[in-house]
Parts: sequence; C-alpha cells; structure tokens
Amino acid sequence: MLVGDVVRLRPFEPEEARAIWRWQSDPEVTQWLSDDYPESLAYRMARVAGWKPNSYEDVRLGIERPADGRLIGLARLRGAEPQTGHAEFGLYIGEKDCQGRGYGTEAARLMCSYGFARMRLHRITLWVVEANVSAIHCYKKVGFVEEGRAREAFRDREGHWHDKVLMGLLERDLRS
Repeated sequence: MLVGDVVRLRPFEPEEARAIWRWQSDPEVTQWLSDDYPESLAYRMARVAGWKPNSYEDVRLGIERPADGRLIGLARLRGAEPQTGHAEFGLYIGEKDCQGRGYGTEAARLMCSYGFARMRLHRITLWVVEANVSAIHCYKKVGFVEEGRAREAFRDREGHWHDKVLMGLLERDLRS
C-alpha cells in the first residue's frame, strides 16, 4: 500500500468492478480516454476477476481516500521493461466529485515514486490528449515534460481531432 496525505494506492478487490464499470459508462469521466465498446456489468466483473496479479510488467492500483475508504480512481504502470528501465503511466479519477481536488496529482507522485524506488525505473511516459488541460496541468506539477506529439491522433465524440501529447518523467525530475 502506498500512502500519501490525501490518497492511498492499493490493489483492487474483485467486488470493486462495479465502480470501474460505472466510471467507464460515464461519458464525462471517459471523454479523453479511448472509447471501448459498451459492456455489461457482468462482463466487466469477469474482466476484473481475470486480471493477472500485479507484477513488474503491470502494476494496477486503486486510488482510495483514506478518510473514508472510498475508491475514487485508478493508477497503472504497465509495459515495464528492466532492460530499458521504462514503463507507461496511466491514471484517472472516476468519481466526478473528486476531480480537480489534488487526488490525481498525489496519486501520480506516489505511483511514480514507487516506479523509481521499488521498480528501479529510469523513465516513465504517458500519452494525454492536448485538450485535457487539467490532466496536463497535473502531470506538469509532478514533473512530466512534453517530449513529442502525435498530430490528430484522438477523435472526440463530436468528431473533432486532437493531438496527443507524449510526456516523460525521469527520476531526477520528480517533484514532491
């Protein structure tokens, strides 16, 4: 378990699939995520039950508020390679009333700190849609910098194309 001032990162429990299904079914929560096809609660529960245990290659943790134990989002380091010391980061806050309150920033710091200290990573990257200003602000606060961009790589629900921004973080750039 990774504990900060306002969030705790911990493994998911299978019964929490309902929260993930609810978040994934909410267009406001997923507006900047790649769309999946709609899925039933039963299918989501089976998918979560089938998740492999956390390992070096894929660490997936729930973001919880310690004050009330409420699961509010998820954070993930995936594709970690010991040869390169690199992994890809992902994060989202699924509970809309918890967005924009610093939970994501602290969760990102905790997860990246874990990646550098425990997994011995050298570099963590992520892709974010340029129009997702709040996420970019969060990542910059943690120390991520823009390293590149994929032009018109994300299509929103209204059919508009947006650039995706590649951001990277080296251990020495992590801000506390």
